[in-house]
Amino acid sequence: MSLILQKALPPEMDGEAGLPGMAPAAANDWLRVDEAYGAQMQRRLELLQKKRADVLWMDPSAQDAACEVLEQALDLLPDMGFARAADRVTCPDGRVVTLDRSAPLLTLGYLVQQDICLLQKHGTEHVLTGAVLCFPASWRLAEKAGKPLIGIHEPVDEYEDVLAKRVQRLFDGVKAGRPMWRFNKLWYEDAELFQPRSAAMSARRIIPDAAAAPFIRSERQCVVRMPRTDAVVFSIHTFVVRS
Repeated sequence: MSLILQKALPPEMDGEAGLPGMAPAAANDWLRVDEAYGAQMQRRLELLQKKRADVLWMDPSAQDAACEVLEQALDLLPDMGFARAADRVTCPDGRVVTLDRSAPLLTLGYLVQQDICLLQKHGTEHVLTGAVLCFPASWRLAEKAGKPLIGIHEPVDEYEDVLAKRVQRLFDGVKAGRPMWRFNKLWYEDAELFQPRSAAMSARRIIPDAAAAPFIRSERQCVVRMPRTDAVVFSIHTFVVRS
């Protein structure tokens, strides 16, 4: 397929520093539409049709929280170029999506550019209870489904005990209406958005030389508290630009 590239990274992400620092975000700024919306959505639709088991999963117990995420998102869409009439939403690329509240994460996958991960507090940790993850950056949803934060980040060398506790405190402390955001910057040899990779050591990605890699992949990641169910959303907006 043809390359799906943004022209440039947003100014606030056009720097070297990235994870793990967090910054406050505006209450409505955990979803965005950019110039790659149409092309990215076509790739998302293809993946949701052909590889649904790889990109969509939800524990049945998360249904109520996922419905709240959908409703919160729907409230933001009119300011981003969407039009809603009853249970039908016209998207910025002209597609019309019929809302299906029995499948809230799938519906979100049809509507927004962002990948959506849903985490809920079980005991002392937040656990991944659902996700629509079409654009993974070298990880597999099936290997992370149902795991707590420390289990999700297990293969990451930098995710030692102190950092794990910091991230858990962040998820505990984020307030409804006061999202937090951060970004990373990754170097890739190709621009494909769907980059699943097993956590097994033998399958881990060899990171190319930043000076030689032709593409920069950067994720704007937001942590958002749902006001009613207390679930936490981790939204991921993926940018790919030429290095």
